[in-house]
Amino acid sequence: MPKVFITGHQGMVGSAVVRAIKKNYSDWSILSADRKKLDLLDQNGVEKFLSQERPDFLINAAAKVGGIYANSTYPAEFIHQNLILTGNLIHSAWKNGVSRFLNLGSSCIYPCRAEQPIKEEYLLTGSLEKTNEAYALAKIAGLEMCRHYRKQYGVLFHSAMPTNLYGPGDNYHSENSHVLPALIRRFHEAKLNDLDEVAIWGTGSPRRELMHVDDLASGLLFLLENESPPDWVNLGTGVDHSIQEIANLVKEVVGYEGAISNDLSKPDGMPLKRLDVSLAEKLGWKAKIRLEEGLLRTYEEFCDSLANNTARL
Repeated sequence: MPKVFITGHQGMVGSAVVRAIKKNYSDWSILSADRKKLDLLDQNGVEKFLSQERPDFLINAAAKVGGIYANSTYPAEFIHQNLILTGNLIHSAWKNGVSRFLNLGSSCIYPCRAEQPIKEEYLLTGSLEKTNEAYALAKIAGLEMCRHYRKQYGVLFHSAMPTNLYGPGDNYHSENSHVLPALIRRFHEAKLNDLDEVAIWGTGSPRRELMHVDDLASGLLFLLENESPPDWVNLGTGVDHSIQEIANLVKEVVGYEGAISNDLSKPDGMPLKRLDVSLAEKLGWKAKIRLEEGLLRTYEEFCDSLANNTARL
């Protein structure tokens, strides 16, 4: 019975992985530790924890994350914390005999003007989007660290590159959230307060690929069972929508009847971002949850979390 250590198990991705393991791998033992028990920024603490617990697999779903505002405002925290925690985990996993290490990258770390759809080999072939450059550099370092440890030491350390995610446990903070949870909260509050319009950032023309976090969890576990996975694999839907189209879908799901306006004083961010998912499909995995279905489920879960005071606001 393998023991699986999941970092960030209380976050959106980590909790989805926990749910998927409990549902589909009843013979696996799940190991987790909250921040009070283990500070991932403390190298000695991470070394001691892995030495004592000796997990077979490690899925690194821990990261400091946020939207355009958070990345632009706190770049030092984003590069420092993500560099340190990822480096601590990879090095300590190697020292303590962890047989599989699955690291999470992000589609936002590809070059800003990458050809679309984005293939795995496009990483490090161009300049990064300035609004999230610090985060991207730290995440790229994690991917490269896994690759080099695998090459030098023969360990099976590899990474997944998920697209933009949404679903249960998302962050709905008014300033630090990603685009979809920000829109869900904005339209929900506009409906409650009978507002005439909801403003979205920028022109609404940038296009985003969105995947439900439960699809990501299934993809991560699929990769974890692959005997010889690539160094990194894109995990996404292969379908994108404009921010304006996404806003209209959220408006419909929420039941808001006002207008949508565009705040042109706010940045658009990366103009176009859609992953090439042909490698994942060739390996045998494909996302299943359509955006319309995922949005309905996510809004219901958001309303439930508001009712029981568990929403991340």
